[in-house]
Amino acid sequence: MRRGADAADVAAGVFVLGLGGVALWAAAAIPTSPLYAQVGPKVVPYGVAAALVVLGGLLLASALRGGWSADIAEVAEAGPPNLLSLGWLVGGLVLNLVLIGPLGFALSAAIQFVCTARAFGSRTPARDAAIALAVSLGAFFLFVEALGVNIGAGLLEGAILRAMGREVM
Repeated sequence: MRRGADAADVAAGVFVLGLGGVALWAAAAIPTSPLYAQVGPKVVPYGVAAALVVLGGLLLASALRGGWSADIAEVAEAGPPNLLSLGWLVGGLVLNLVLIGPLGFALSAAIQFVCTARAFGSRTPARDAAIALAVSLGAFFLFVEALGVNIGAGLLEGAILRAMGREVM
């Protein structure tokens, strides 16, 4: 590991920290209505801003301890990119974009999850699909039930809502 801070690493940390500060300022400027009892429009922007501030602080601390850009040479020695994995990632994204309309959020997100897991070396698509469906259905019902945001029910979500005796959106 090198001694001293690299100016580029420090600049990256300061930039992300500043970006977090700007995001905090912008989140504070979002108007709120008294109609929001608990979760208002500022929650997610404040969360993203806080994450940027923490990340910027960590990057700056790492830069002041010696930086990380020297490790880039090790990445260059790793060889060419894995085009098959990149294909699985891009394919999963394209499938999600194409299938979200006809299939709905849960199934298209699950397909993207399985493709992404495959890109990262998973050899258990059935397990990946089960995890993906649980996570994507959980996210769907979190949006619909907890946040009251109608993101539209697809095939699977509609079937579950009908089985629960609820109206399909």
